[in-house]
Amino acid sequence: MSPSARSAAEAPAPPTARTIARLAVPALVVLAAEPLYVLVDTAVVGHLGRLPLAAVAVSGTVMSVAAWLGTLMAYGTTGRAARRFGAGDRPAAVAEGVQTSWLALAAGVLLALLAQVGAGPLAQALAGDPATAEAAAGWLRIAALGAPGLLLAAAGNGWMRGVQDTRRPLIFVLGANVLSAVLCPLLVFPVVFSTGWGLTGSAVANVVAQTVSGGCFLVALVRETRELRPRPGIIVEQLRLGRDLLIRGAAFQACFLSATAVASRFGVASVGAHQIALQLWFFSALALDAVAIAAQSLVGAALGGGDGTAAREVARRVTIAGGVAGIGFAVLAAAGARVVPGWFTPDPAVHSQAAVVWPWFVGLMPFAGVVYALDGVLIGAGDVRYLRNLTLASALLGFLPAVWLAYAFDLGLGGVWAGLGLFILIRFVTTVWRWRSGRWAVLGVVR
Repeated sequence: MSPSARSAAEAPAPPTARTIARLAVPALVVLAAEPLYVLVDTAVVGHLGRLPLAAVAVSGTVMSVAAWLGTLMAYGTTGRAARRFGAGDRPAAVAEGVQTSWLALAAGVLLALLAQVGAGPLAQALAGDPATAEAAAGWLRIAALGAPGLLLAAAGNGWMRGVQDTRRPLIFVLGANVLSAVLCPLLVFPVVFSTGWGLTGSAVANVVAQTVSGGCFLVALVRETRELRPRPGIIVEQLRLGRDLLIRGAAFQACFLSATAVASRFGVASVGAHQIALQLWFFSALALDAVAIAAQSLVGAALGGGDGTAAREVARRVTIAGGVAGIGFAVLAAAGARVVPGWFTPDPAVHSQAAVVWPWFVGLMPFAGVVYALDGVLIGAGDVRYLRNLTLASALLGFLPAVWLAYAFDLGLGGVWAGLGLFILIRFVTTVWRWRSGRWAVLGVVR
């Protein structure tokens, strides 16, 4: 069979509900693996005391910058690879992954080096307590060494989603995070070592998971193709697409960094509760994003193959699925309101602050489910300029003013999470309007 015939034979199936589920369910496991490990890590560190929990809250927020860059790479690569795959050109789709992997490796090494110098000042800027800042900086310097592996894994996820390969990412990511979840308590507490490593053990476990996962994706890429040379032309095209995703992502980072900084000013118990709620929010968001991942792949493939009707049908189905999944998460969160905070820390002051956050957490989840699903549709369609503009508007007109007003008027965590609510609701209205307009469904291989 010729390469062209083989590529055509591998073209994506029509976008039925089963097709969406085939992509979304493995993506759910992959997306949930990392935040689930973070939840385990938070629970383990929380039992060391209030100060270590606050330190992980601060340093983990800084490390989310690397995860954010990885998400940008994965999402941008999925859309481009999916369009080429939909047009019947799998080698070109894989080539997108090769060039993104070069970007990932360079960015990861740079982040690891910058963290060795900047961990201290960053931690001091975010933490309201000197002891918390010192502990956070030490954790960050070690954990940042996993950035190259984290970004290589993101690049690998991107091109594999584009060619609708869901099995290997599932094995690579889940296996690495299970290994790290086992290592975390063994290294933190005096199990393997007589004194235990405390926060250092938590950081080492992070590095192990990210390096193993990134290495697996790199080996898979080498086995897929021998065309591994950097190609500046493709990299420049990817950077152009990534520019809008980068600006959009920067708005998210500004919001969450500001929220953590303000929560820190309300006291150690407040930032501890904020860390628990925020990590649960990220876990729920990434789990809901599984449907968006399927949308990216299927919308990109449909538009690349010239089938606008199929793309619009995917958008309709994932919007419904996202809303239903959001309601499901809200019900689970409401049921666990009195129990879940105790999994992370026995501190009653943290529990009291978590009770302030919980109604916001539950109420926003259905709206977030729809927003994340439609984000996937628009990213798969390459409509990232629109997403950039609406995210900037939501951040500048909603989240950031509300968060800093909460600080100015001493409104506590309720004020911080009211800002998050405004951020979600603005995005909900604008993404639904864009979906209904149909302006995003532009046909062609590359936009």
